[in-house]
Amino acid sequence: MPFAALFLVSLAVLAAVGLPGATRAAAEDGPRKLCTIKDPRIGESSGLAASRRHPGIVYTFNDSGGPTQVYALGPDCRTRATLTFAGARNRDWEAMAVGPDGIYVGDIGDNLDGAWPYVTVYRIPEPARLRSQTLRATAYRIKYADGARNAETMMIDPRSGRLYIASKAFGDSLYEGPKRLRTSGFNIMHKVSGAPFYATDGAFAPDGRSFVIRGYLDAEIYKAPGKKIADVSIPGQKQGEGITFTADGRSLLVSSEGTNQALWQVPVPASALPPRPTSKAPSDGSGKGPAGGTTSGSRKLSAVSLVLVAGALVLIAGLFARRRGS
Repeated sequence: MPFAALFLVSLAVLAAVGLPGATRAAAEDGPRKLCTIKDPRIGESSGLAASRRHPGIVYTFNDSGGPTQVYALGPDCRTRATLTFAGARNRDWEAMAVGPDGIYVGDIGDNLDGAWPYVTVYRIPEPARLRSQTLRATAYRIKYADGARNAETMMIDPRSGRLYIASKAFGDSLYEGPKRLRTSGFNIMHKVSGAPFYATDGAFAPDGRSFVIRGYLDAEIYKAPGKKIADVSIPGQKQGEGITFTADGRSLLVSSEGTNQALWQVPVPASALPPRPTSKAPSDGSGKGPAGGTTSGSRKLSAVSLVLVAGALVLIAGLFARRRGS
Protein backbone atom coordinates (compact mmCIF):
# COMPACT_ATOMS: atom_id res chain seq x y z
CA MET A 1 0.00 0.00 0.00
CA PRO A 2 1.61 3.33 -1.02
CA PHE A 3 2.26 5.86 1.73
CA ALA A 4 -0.26 8.33 0.22
CA ALA A 5 -2.99 5.68 0.44
CA LEU A 6 -2.00 4.93 4.06
CA PHE A 7 -2.24 8.63 4.87
CA LEU A 8 -5.70 8.92 3.31
CA VAL A 9 -6.97 5.88 5.18
CA SER A 10 -5.68 7.33 8.44
CA LEU A 11 -7.49 10.58 7.77
CA ALA A 12 -10.68 8.68 7.06
CA VAL A 13 -10.39 6.85 10.37
CA LEU A 14 -9.78 10.10 12.22
CA ALA A 15 -12.76 11.72 10.58
CA ALA A 16 -15.03 8.80 11.41
CA VAL A 17 -13.96 8.59 15.06
CA GLY A 18 -13.44 12.27 15.80
CA LEU A 19 -10.43 14.13 17.07
CA PRO A 20 -10.06 14.15 20.88
CA GLY A 21 -11.61 17.27 22.38
CA ALA A 22 -13.16 18.40 19.11
CA THR A 23 -16.65 19.89 19.28
CA ARG A 24 -19.14 20.75 16.60
CA ALA A 25 -20.67 24.20 16.76
CA ALA A 26 -24.42 23.86 16.79
CA ALA A 27 -26.26 25.92 14.23
CA GLU A 28 -27.78 28.95 15.88
CA ASP A 29 -31.54 28.77 15.88
CA GLY A 30 -33.69 31.78 15.18
CA PRO A 31 -36.41 33.25 17.39
CA ARG A 32 -39.28 30.92 18.21
CA LYS A 33 -42.71 31.48 19.68
CA LEU A 34 -42.99 29.68 23.01
CA CYS A 35 -46.64 30.31 23.84
CA THR A 36 -49.35 32.97 24.04
CA ILE A 37 -50.26 34.85 27.23
CA LYS A 38 -54.01 34.32 27.41
CA ASP A 39 -54.74 35.34 31.00
CA PRO A 40 -57.35 38.13 30.53
CA ARG A 41 -55.87 39.98 33.50
CA ILE A 42 -52.56 40.47 31.64
CA GLY A 43 -53.22 43.08 28.97
CA GLU A 44 -50.05 45.15 29.29
CA SER A 45 -47.06 42.91 29.93
CA SER A 46 -44.56 45.68 30.50
CA GLY A 47 -41.66 43.71 31.95
CA LEU A 48 -40.28 40.20 32.47
CA ALA A 49 -38.02 38.53 35.02
CA ALA A 50 -36.98 34.88 35.19
CA SER A 51 -37.40 33.17 38.56
CA ARG A 52 -34.30 32.25 40.55
CA ARG A 53 -36.12 29.61 42.64
CA HIS A 54 -38.65 28.01 40.31
CA PRO A 55 -37.34 26.51 37.03
CA GLY A 56 -39.31 27.51 33.94
CA ILE A 57 -41.19 30.31 35.70
CA VAL A 58 -41.10 33.88 34.41
CA TYR A 59 -42.76 36.83 36.16
CA THR A 60 -44.64 39.67 34.49
CA PHE A 61 -47.01 42.49 35.47
CA ASN A 62 -49.34 45.11 34.04
CA ASP A 63 -48.46 48.71 33.25
CA SER A 64 -49.67 51.81 35.10
CA GLY A 65 -52.91 51.87 37.04
CA GLY A 66 -53.27 48.12 37.38
CA PRO A 67 -53.34 46.09 40.58
CA THR A 68 -50.13 45.76 42.57
CA GLN A 69 -49.64 42.20 41.39
CA VAL A 70 -47.03 40.08 39.65
CA TYR A 71 -48.04 37.00 37.66
CA ALA A 72 -45.93 33.84 37.59
CA LEU A 73 -46.16 32.24 34.14
CA GLY A 74 -45.21 28.65 33.36
CA PRO A 75 -43.52 27.44 30.15
CA ASP A 76 -46.98 27.24 28.54
CA CYS A 77 -47.78 30.86 29.51
CA ARG A 78 -50.44 29.75 31.98
CA THR A 79 -50.55 31.74 35.21
CA ARG A 80 -49.31 29.51 38.04
CA ALA A 81 -49.56 32.08 40.84
CA THR A 82 -50.42 35.72 41.54
CA LEU A 83 -48.20 37.62 43.98
CA THR A 84 -49.76 40.73 45.53
CA PHE A 85 -47.50 43.52 46.83
CA ALA A 86 -49.08 44.65 50.09
CA GLY A 87 -48.49 48.33 50.88
CA ALA A 88 -47.39 49.18 47.32
CA ARG A 89 -48.94 51.49 44.75
CA ASN A 90 -49.03 51.05 40.97
CA ARG A 91 -48.73 54.65 39.81
CA ASP A 92 -46.72 53.71 36.72
CA TRP A 93 -45.10 50.29 37.05
CA GLU A 94 -42.70 49.85 34.14
CA ALA A 95 -39.95 47.36 35.02
CA MET A 96 -39.06 44.40 37.16
CA ALA A 97 -36.08 42.22 38.11
CA VAL A 98 -35.28 39.28 40.35
CA GLY A 99 -32.32 39.93 42.62
CA PRO A 100 -30.49 37.88 45.24
CA ASP A 101 -33.00 38.96 47.90
CA GLY A 102 -36.32 39.02 46.07
CA ILE A 103 -38.56 40.29 43.31
CA TYR A 104 -38.26 44.00 42.47
CA VAL A 105 -40.82 46.11 40.63
CA GLY A 106 -40.01 49.63 39.44
CA ASP A 107 -42.73 52.28 39.71
CA ILE A 108 -40.36 54.41 37.64
CA GLY A 109 -42.45 55.70 34.76
CA ASP A 110 -42.78 59.48 34.39
CA ASN A 111 -44.36 60.37 31.07
CA LEU A 112 -44.21 64.07 31.92
CA ASP A 113 -40.41 63.88 32.40
CA GLY A 114 -40.15 65.49 35.79
CA ALA A 115 -43.68 65.64 37.17
CA TRP A 116 -42.78 63.38 40.08
CA PRO A 117 -40.21 64.51 42.67
CA TYR A 118 -39.14 60.90 43.17
CA VAL A 119 -40.01 57.38 41.99
CA THR A 120 -40.27 54.13 43.94
CA VAL A 121 -38.91 50.62 43.68
CA TYR A 122 -40.72 47.86 45.58
CA ARG A 123 -39.34 44.51 46.71
CA ILE A 124 -40.94 41.32 48.01
CA PRO A 125 -39.14 38.07 48.89
CA GLU A 126 -39.43 35.44 46.19
CA PRO A 127 -41.57 32.75 47.83
CA ALA A 128 -40.18 29.24 48.26
CA ARG A 129 -43.60 27.78 47.46
CA LEU A 130 -45.20 29.06 44.28
CA ARG A 131 -48.83 29.82 45.11
CA SER A 132 -51.06 32.90 45.02
CA GLN A 133 -50.37 34.99 48.11
CA THR A 134 -49.96 38.51 49.49
CA LEU A 135 -46.51 39.62 50.59
CA ARG A 136 -45.51 42.78 52.40
CA ALA A 137 -43.51 45.06 50.06
CA THR A 138 -40.44 47.05 51.04
CA ALA A 139 -40.32 50.50 49.40
CA TYR A 140 -37.20 52.37 48.25
CA ARG A 141 -37.54 55.98 47.13
CA ILE A 142 -35.37 56.87 44.14
CA LYS A 143 -33.97 60.17 42.82
CA TYR A 144 -31.55 60.91 39.97
CA ALA A 145 -28.48 63.04 40.59
CA ASP A 146 -29.13 65.11 37.44
CA GLY A 147 -32.89 65.56 37.77
CA ALA A 148 -36.08 63.59 37.22
CA ARG A 149 -36.25 61.08 34.39
CA ASN A 150 -38.82 58.89 32.67
CA ALA A 151 -37.69 55.25 32.71
CA GLU A 152 -38.93 51.78 31.83
CA THR A 153 -35.75 49.74 32.39
CA MET A 154 -34.59 48.46 35.77
CA MET A 155 -31.97 45.78 36.42
CA ILE A 156 -30.44 44.11 39.48
CA ASP A 157 -26.88 42.78 39.32
CA PRO A 158 -27.20 39.18 40.58
CA ARG A 159 -23.71 39.27 42.07
CA SER A 160 -23.90 42.48 44.08
CA GLY A 161 -27.63 43.21 44.27
CA ARG A 162 -26.94 46.68 42.89
CA LEU A 163 -29.75 48.58 41.15
CA TYR A 164 -29.49 50.03 37.63
CA ILE A 165 -32.07 52.11 35.74
CA ALA A 166 -31.98 53.24 32.11
CA SER A 167 -33.91 56.36 31.16
CA LYS A 168 -36.28 56.47 28.20
CA ALA A 169 -35.88 59.65 26.16
CA PHE A 170 -33.62 61.30 23.62
CA GLY A 171 -30.09 60.91 24.96
CA ASP A 172 -30.92 57.89 27.11
CA SER A 173 -28.62 57.20 30.05
CA LEU A 174 -27.82 54.29 32.35
CA TYR A 175 -27.85 55.08 36.06
CA GLU A 176 -26.28 53.17 38.93
CA GLY A 177 -27.69 53.07 42.45
CA PRO A 178 -25.86 52.91 45.78
CA LYS A 179 -24.25 49.68 46.96
CA ARG A 180 -27.19 49.07 49.25
CA LEU A 181 -30.67 50.50 48.95
CA ARG A 182 -32.10 52.08 52.08
CA THR A 183 -35.71 52.51 53.15
CA SER A 184 -35.15 55.91 54.76
CA GLY A 185 -34.50 59.08 52.79
CA PHE A 186 -33.69 58.83 49.08
CA ASN A 187 -31.48 56.52 47.04
CA ILE A 188 -29.56 58.63 44.52
CA MET A 189 -28.90 57.24 41.03
CA HIS A 190 -25.76 58.43 39.21
CA LYS A 191 -25.18 58.30 35.46
CA VAL A 192 -22.53 55.76 34.41
CA SER A 193 -23.00 55.61 30.62
CA GLY A 194 -25.36 56.12 27.73
CA ALA A 195 -28.16 53.69 26.93
CA PRO A 196 -29.97 52.47 23.79
CA PHE A 197 -32.52 54.76 22.21
CA TYR A 198 -35.96 54.50 23.84
CA ALA A 199 -35.06 51.71 26.25
CA THR A 200 -38.15 49.76 27.33
CA ASP A 201 -36.68 46.97 29.50
CA GLY A 202 -33.46 45.24 30.45
CA ALA A 203 -31.97 42.41 32.49
CA PHE A 204 -28.68 41.04 33.75
CA ALA A 205 -27.53 37.61 32.63
CA PRO A 206 -27.79 35.01 35.43
CA ASP A 207 -24.00 35.04 35.97
CA GLY A 208 -23.89 38.85 36.05
CA ARG A 209 -21.21 39.04 33.34
CA SER A 210 -23.43 40.91 30.88
CA PHE A 211 -26.77 42.65 30.58
CA VAL A 212 -29.29 43.37 27.85
CA ILE A 213 -31.36 46.49 27.16
CA ARG A 214 -34.13 46.48 24.57
CA GLY A 215 -36.12 49.05 22.65
CA TYR A 216 -39.27 48.54 20.64
CA LEU A 217 -37.45 47.01 17.65
CA ASP A 218 -34.18 45.45 18.84
CA ALA A 219 -31.87 44.91 21.79
CA GLU A 220 -28.22 45.35 22.73
CA ILE A 221 -26.04 43.25 25.04
CA TYR A 222 -23.30 44.87 27.10
CA LYS A 223 -20.33 43.48 28.97
CA ALA A 224 -20.23 46.57 31.18
CA PRO A 225 -21.76 50.05 31.05
CA GLY A 226 -20.85 51.57 27.70
CA LYS A 227 -19.19 48.37 26.37
CA LYS A 228 -21.55 46.79 23.85
CA ILE A 229 -20.73 43.27 22.68
CA ALA A 230 -23.73 42.25 20.55
CA ASP A 231 -26.88 43.38 18.77
CA VAL A 232 -30.02 41.26 18.96
CA SER A 233 -32.88 41.20 16.46
CA ILE A 234 -36.32 40.87 18.03
CA PRO A 235 -39.48 39.58 16.32
CA GLY A 236 -42.05 42.22 15.38
CA GLN A 237 -44.40 42.88 18.29
CA LYS A 238 -47.43 45.07 18.95
CA GLN A 239 -45.60 47.12 21.58
CA GLY A 240 -42.56 45.16 22.67
CA GLU A 241 -41.43 46.06 26.18
CA GLY A 242 -40.44 43.03 28.24
CA ILE A 243 -37.12 41.17 28.12
CA THR A 244 -35.17 38.80 30.37
CA PHE A 245 -32.53 36.07 30.14
CA THR A 246 -33.45 32.42 30.49
CA ALA A 247 -32.00 30.63 33.51
CA ASP A 248 -29.06 29.22 31.52
CA GLY A 249 -28.18 32.64 30.05
CA ARG A 250 -28.21 31.32 26.48
CA SER A 251 -31.53 32.80 25.35
CA LEU A 252 -33.71 35.84 25.85
CA LEU A 253 -37.45 35.95 26.46
CA VAL A 254 -39.39 38.91 25.08
CA SER A 255 -43.00 40.01 25.59
CA SER A 256 -45.33 42.74 24.37
CA GLU A 257 -48.17 44.83 25.70
CA GLY A 258 -51.62 43.92 24.43
CA THR A 259 -53.97 40.99 24.96
CA ASN A 260 -53.16 37.51 23.65
CA GLN A 261 -49.54 38.39 22.91
CA ALA A 262 -46.82 35.80 22.28
CA LEU A 263 -43.86 35.09 24.51
CA TRP A 264 -40.81 34.68 22.25
CA GLN A 265 -37.48 32.98 22.85
CA VAL A 266 -34.52 34.60 21.09
CA PRO A 267 -31.02 33.03 21.05
CA VAL A 268 -28.18 35.05 22.51
CA PRO A 269 -25.56 35.78 19.79
CA ALA A 270 -22.47 33.59 19.98
CA SER A 271 -20.26 36.58 20.83
CA ALA A 272 -22.26 37.16 24.03
CA LEU A 273 -22.82 33.59 25.19
CA PRO A 274 -21.60 32.61 28.67
CA PRO A 275 -18.80 30.05 28.85
CA ARG A 276 -20.06 26.49 29.08
CA PRO A 277 -19.40 24.85 32.47
CA THR A 278 -16.48 22.44 32.53
CA SER A 279 -15.96 19.49 34.89
CA LYS A 280 -12.72 19.54 36.83
CA ALA A 281 -10.80 16.31 37.29
CA PRO A 282 -11.11 15.00 40.87
CA SER A 283 -7.99 14.97 43.03
CA ASP A 284 -8.79 11.66 44.78
CA GLY A 285 -8.83 9.52 41.65
CA SER A 286 -12.36 8.38 42.40
CA GLY A 287 -13.66 9.20 38.93
CA LYS A 288 -16.34 11.48 40.36
CA GLY A 289 -16.74 15.22 39.94
CA PRO A 290 -16.99 17.93 42.61
CA ALA A 291 -20.70 17.24 43.21
CA GLY A 292 -20.30 13.49 43.43
CA GLY A 293 -21.27 12.80 39.81
CA THR A 294 -19.09 11.15 37.22
CA THR A 295 -16.80 13.31 35.13
CA SER A 296 -17.97 14.49 31.72
CA GLY A 297 -18.78 11.99 28.99
CA SER A 298 -16.72 14.00 26.54
CA ARG A 299 -13.54 12.95 28.33
CA LYS A 300 -14.53 9.30 28.10
CA LEU A 301 -15.28 9.76 24.42
CA SER A 302 -11.88 11.37 23.88
CA ALA A 303 -10.10 8.46 25.54
CA VAL A 304 -12.05 5.93 23.47
CA SER A 305 -11.26 7.95 20.35
CA LEU A 306 -7.54 7.82 21.10
CA VAL A 307 -7.62 4.07 21.59
CA LEU A 308 -9.58 3.46 18.39
CA VAL A 309 -7.41 5.76 16.30
CA ALA A 310 -4.20 4.25 17.69
CA GLY A 311 -5.50 0.73 17.06
CA ALA A 312 -6.53 1.56 13.50
CA LEU A 313 -3.13 3.07 12.72
CA VAL A 314 -1.30 0.07 14.18
CA LEU A 315 -3.47 -2.29 12.12
CA ILE A 316 -2.87 -0.30 8.95
CA ALA A 317 0.87 -0.11 9.61
CA GLY A 318 0.98 -3.89 10.19
CA LEU A 319 -0.84 -4.58 6.93
CA PHE A 320 1.50 -2.25 5.11
CA ALA A 321 4.58 -3.96 6.61
CA ARG A 322 3.28 -7.43 5.70
CA ARG A 323 2.62 -6.40 2.11
CA ARG A 324 6.11 -4.95 1.81
CA GLY A 325 7.62 -8.09 3.30
CA SER A 326 5.81 -10.29 0.80
